Amino acid sequence: MRSSKPVTVTLGEMQERVEARVRSGGYASVSEVVRAGLRALEREEAAVENALARKVQEALDDPGQPLPADQVFAELRAHHQGRLNAAQDGD
Repeated sequence: MRSSKPVTVTLGEMQERVEARVRSGGYASVSEVVRAGLRALEREEAAVENALARKVQEALDDPGQPLPADQVFAELRAHHQGRLNAAQDGD
């Protein structure tokens, strides 16, 4: 007995790429291509999550003095104002 139920998926413009992978012999069916794509997505999401966790840990381990929030926000406002000014000058 099947442990999963069939699902209908609309692939749109990706349909031809999926069918090409099946025709090439790399995959036996469209289902195999979709499952491989989902596994790749899971690997990508795990890699991003691990990278973010490393960055957070690096920030927590940083012995430097933290910046006060008002200074950070002032620098962000100045940065964005500079970008606005540059965009307006480019018109």
